Amino acid sequence: MDDRLHGLLREAAEAHRPDGARMYARVRQGMSAEVYGGQSRPRTSGLSWPRIAVVTLVATALLLGGVHTVTSLVRDGGSAEEVATVPLPPAPDPTAVAPPDVGSDDGAGPESGPLSSSGSVDPHSHDYWAQSNITIDTREPLTSFELVVRIAQTGGVRDTGNWRTLPEEDFTVTTRETDGALVYRWTLKEGRTVPAGEHVFAVQYDHSAGARDAGRDTYTATATAADGEHTVRGSFRDPSGRSSG
Repeated sequence: MDDRLHGLLREAAEAHRPDGARMYARVRQGMSAEVYGGQSRPRTSGLSWPRIAVVTLVATALLLGGVHTVTSLVRDGGSAEEVATVPLPPAPDPTAVAPPDVGSDDGAGPESGPLSSSGSVDPHSHDYWAQSNITIDTREPLTSFELVVRIAQTGGVRDTGNWRTLPEEDFTVTTRETDGALVYRWTLKEGRTVPAGEHVFAVQYDHSAGARDAGRDTYTATATAADGEHTVRGSFRDPSGRSSG
């Protein structure tokens, strides 16, 4: 019986591609039936402890994939016999750096390169209407520029206008409501330039009666200067000077 068991285990090891489930099934089949003249008949008694241990050891090693060799518990002449080999997974490299989260924020803040920015709720805002201001300061001329302002739909938010201190004809301006926010977008027209200096953009909107929470309002500006592209973003301070974000 031991020779037949060893043969079954060798056969299972040779058939490994690796497929732990198939090897486990083959060992179980071999242990539960005896082969006579090419025919199989079920065993009439349960498995002995050593054979149960072999099946359990092989199955565990194959399913976990973390054991290099499986050694039979049925000893032959006082020495254990290796019957299957499972490659170990490669060890982790402790010096490896985890890849960045593709979906994470790029870390942009209110300043980048020659750009700096700030947002605030205008002090003239009241219980039914508000204005949010974005100040962009650039130390260099900008050959491309886009500013996107998102005013969260907190109830009754409706566009009533916008303005900027730069020439109106230099920009394409759009306003639309999407994804739970009123979105204003200024895009610098091709061939135009934003000069160095401080520039203000403002959005105006009605809202439901009462003090409005601007905590979910944001702005993002992307521009191209002589040294490349820069992005700044931020939230809005309330009229007292405290950040609403």
